[in-house]
Amino acid sequence: MASMRFKDFIEHPPMIQFTIEDRGGERQLLEIPEGIGLNLMEVLKASDYNILATCGGMALCATCHVEVLEGGDSLPSVSDAELDILDTLPAATSCSRLACQLRVDEAMEGTTFKIRGEEH
Repeated sequence: MASMRFKDFIEHPPMIQFTIEDRGGERQLLEIPEGIGLNLMEVLKASDYNILATCGGMALCATCHVEVLEGGDSLPSVSDAELDILDTLPAATSCSRLACQLRVDEAMEGTTFKIRGEEH
């Protein structure tokens, strides 16, 4: 019986659902397998969103700037390094985050993010 549950887990892994709003206001629900080990920037690029991510996820450029529109209460706190970069953005708000600093995990469930970073 236990192997059946394991098989179900492998074939139907738990999914994390969150919404992305693009620069034009279009929203799309993304479903990402739990435990995928990627950050939000990597998921956005893999999902063909127009996001620069110039520094490759090192929190140096802020081109993966997103804004948390809804939810996000369970997201990890902004680090000092992330805050330093966000402080350089004229359009940053108290809900701004760097997508490269947000690991896709259950804390993201139900959150809505708006893409704010530069286009390429």
